Amino acid sequence: MTPSRTTLRAAIGTVSAAVLATTVLTGAPATADATTAATPTSAMSTGTTSVKFVDIKGDGGTTLKANVVTPAGADGTRRYPVIVLPTSWALPQVEYLAQAEKLANAGYVVVEYNSRGFWQSGGRIETAGPKDIADASKVIDWTLAHTPADPQKIGMGGVSYGAGISLLASAFDKRIKAVAALSGWGDLIDSIYSGRTQHLQAAALLGGAGALTGRPSAELQEILKNFLTSNLSKEKEMIAWGKKRSPATYLDRINANGAAIMLGNAWGDSLFPPNQYADFYEKLKGPKRLEFRPGDHATAEGTGLLGLPNDTWTNTKRWFDHYLKGVDNGVDRESPVLLKSRSTGAYEGYKSWRDVPSAHRKIALNDTRRIRTNIDSGANGGLIFLSSMLDQFLRMPPMASIPLLPRSAAAVWQSERYATQQRVRGTTRLHTTVTGTAESGTGIAYLYDVGPLGLGRLVSHAPFTFHGKTPNQPFGVDLELFSTAYDVPAGHRLAVVVDSVDPLYIEHNPDGARLTFSSPASDPSYVSVPVRE
Repeated sequence: MTPSRTTLRAAIGTVSAAVLATTVLTGAPATADATTAATPTSAMSTGTTSVKFVDIKGDGGTTLKANVVTPAGADGTRRYPVIVLPTSWALPQVEYLAQAEKLANAGYVVVEYNSRGFWQSGGRIETAGPKDIADASKVIDWTLAHTPADPQKIGMGGVSYGAGISLLASAFDKRIKAVAALSGWGDLIDSIYSGRTQHLQAAALLGGAGALTGRPSAELQEILKNFLTSNLSKEKEMIAWGKKRSPATYLDRINANGAAIMLGNAWGDSLFPPNQYADFYEKLKGPKRLEFRPGDHATAEGTGLLGLPNDTWTNTKRWFDHYLKGVDNGVDRESPVLLKSRSTGAYEGYKSWRDVPSAHRKIALNDTRRIRTNIDSGANGGLIFLSSMLDQFLRMPPMASIPLLPRSAAAVWQSERYATQQRVRGTTRLHTTVTGTAESGTGIAYLYDVGPLGLGRLVSHAPFTFHGKTPNQPFGVDLELFSTAYDVPAGHRLAVVVDSVDPLYIEHNPDGARLTFSSPASDPSYVSVPVRE
């Protein structure tokens, strides 16, 4: 079942308004003219650093609008390490100015540039395609030719889109020695098409913001159209398009080049869930670091973009200081996996992602549950940005009354009450047997922390979709819920809920379809919850 035009327009309108509010706050005007004339280079002084607004020729001669921030007193007699920062999706070139000035004050040349197709940069939005990767190298070329940059000490970084481009560039440009990729992606398909389910609000955000602040390429428009309308005849093309834009595809090249890579993300990232970043991290061979914090997409580092104290940006600078300047600040000797609990706000260090859980608690999904589809049971993952930000700042995740969930629309299982606190850490896994009355269908699995009064607080969730199954024939489903760090208090229990509708996703349940969840004796169904004892 595909979303109606009204639903899509409402979703796109909502996220477009959010992006418009963001861009208005930056004070930078957008342009819809792809042929905007290059403006003369201008400069201003902050009293400590020099900031210049320049035009850089990217791949094919496309003009990229950029800022260059250099240390105070730079006169060409000394070389400085350089950090290149591509902008986030839909944000203007002043996005990183506060951090760029801090880095320049610390002795870096910083170049931030507007990614092609957005705002006043030329070209079309290529969505981290080959032209974007080539642009990154062109910016490095220009930086070495026009600033006091040290060619042996080049770093790249950024938030979201800038993170993805930086990781991709590190696979193709050996000059890049260090990367800080914040709120980015390792696998684009596993991000917005996880469980073979379209992430509706995420795709609407990307499409709406791109149309509002830039000029989407014909290829991107076609991909989004097929994605949002569930055109399965084009699924292979969509997956191939995404793989070309996934750093995980070029993992061998990234490892061979050996850049030191720091990854940062939020537990509730609505665009790029933490699982895919953790999987990518585990496969990196060079110096690496992984940080997860509460929040949604880019909210963990957002205050730093305003120049406010921010742990993510503090560690980003430490990462560059060590791997570009050679500063012995201990970042290379710390536990490389740093997690911040959603429940306590405390940091925890681990030697690898695999070492995060020390045990697993199984919840048996006994007995058979049968549900009607296309009915919103009341269990859901919330709304993009809003829900995870409420969890980040107020510790208020999406909630549902577990006893009141209609069993005709939601399959529910619960654990016994736990005598001690359960520190959920890592990736919860579900295994079950599903029988559908139609060849296609969608389910969304939720894990809730349930208090004495039956109120469930969302711990994690994930969608799954199937196509081409024989109706009324059972098949196995293995699903990873989105990774998290959450403490279940003593006296509470965990509930597993599966229903068929969630505003975050496009569902594929034909009218009148039913889903049955069973637990054969030869293949019992269960949920395995990772815990730290």
